[in-house]
Amino acid sequence: MAASGYRELLRTPGVARMIAAQLTARFPNGMSSLAILLHVEHMTGSYGAAGLALAATSVGQAVAGPITSRWMGVWGMRRVLSLTLSVCVLAFLGLALLPLDIAGYMALGLVAGLSTPPVQAAVRTIYPKLVNSSQLTPLFSLDASLQEIIWILAPVAITFVSTQLGTVTGLLLVAAILVLGGSWFILSPEVGRVRIPRSRRGFGAVVLKPPVLLATVIGFLLIGACAAVEVGVVATFDHGGLEAGLVLAVFSVGSLVGGLASGTVPIGPWAMARRLAIVTVGLALTMVSLNVFWLGGTLFVAGLGIAPALAVLFAITTASVKFSETAEAFGWAGTGQLIGAAAGSAIAGFLIDQTGTAQGAYLAATLFAGVGLLVAVLFVRSFPDLRHRDPSPIPDTEPVSLPPS
Repeated sequence: MAASGYRELLRTPGVARMIAAQLTARFPNGMSSLAILLHVEHMTGSYGAAGLALAATSVGQAVAGPITSRWMGVWGMRRVLSLTLSVCVLAFLGLALLPLDIAGYMALGLVAGLSTPPVQAAVRTIYPKLVNSSQLTPLFSLDASLQEIIWILAPVAITFVSTQLGTVTGLLLVAAILVLGGSWFILSPEVGRVRIPRSRRGFGAVVLKPPVLLATVIGFLLIGACAAVEVGVVATFDHGGLEAGLVLAVFSVGSLVGGLASGTVPIGPWAMARRLAIVTVGLALTMVSLNVFWLGGTLFVAGLGIAPALAVLFAITTASVKFSETAEAFGWAGTGQLIGAAAGSAIAGFLIDQTGTAQGAYLAATLFAGVGLLVAVLFVRSFPDLRHRDPSPIPDTEPVSLPPS
């Protein structure tokens, strides 16, 4: 039934094109961090300098997310996406080709982060306009599942190119895919047809809505757990050997499978808690043994809840805000996830140093997921019940002037 539902969904005009275009446009997101890290370390001989450049990029992305997303309601999606894409490509070309010191790498990294095109916010604003209400939850599940392709393939691709052909080539590849994928997405007819009304509320007001705040907080914790897992796996297998790549791929495959399997499951108030429980149990089991097969199996289990949990985040955000606020809401959620990734990596690294073993990172991942589960349980009444209601955004309404009688 799920497979036939996805086939019908992909036959809906514009859906397959939008999914393919946005995945291609966002593919550099899975490459840029490693590309910058490898290049700056190669040019300066310092992982510390590389970490500073990467931190500047992440800060830029976190700051820009809600701002550029909101701009799309003011100037239109195509204008904002085109402007940010152009600046971002120039920043990556500068990182690749200019002779820079540490400050220069940090400055261009910040610009690259600030100008990251808000494709994710744009496409999740467009989705409700492409399908009927009964197809929206399966579409979010499919989107959350297929994005795992980025995290399976992109790091492998950029590592291979940067180590075999050079780090400059790696950054140029990121710029090239930005141009090709971003142009495909921007020129898609759906991006031109969907217009986001200008929001009437002040900047940041949307994040105070309980479901949006929950989506931002839980996204922070969920992605923090995933980032801690990545640090733990790399530390377990000696800085990223073949086993590390395979285990992380299994983690992503679990998420892909879980997302596809849960696409037709209705989203009630307890949906998030059930899905985070799967993640938490799987991550807790990783601490039993660092054997490659045990870690692969337990992370596959944990992964089964990742994409389904993200699908809940997308659905409750969309269903809780006006259409004019959806892009900004997703911008805030994205910022929460970026900060979570940074926090998860940092805390995992600290615990590895303190405990002297990679199990410290898996403890950090379990704690992040466990706190997310606790939040989902304690605030279950703030989750909208989407089992018997339209999950589409709330329509924007405005006064209508009537002629005098």
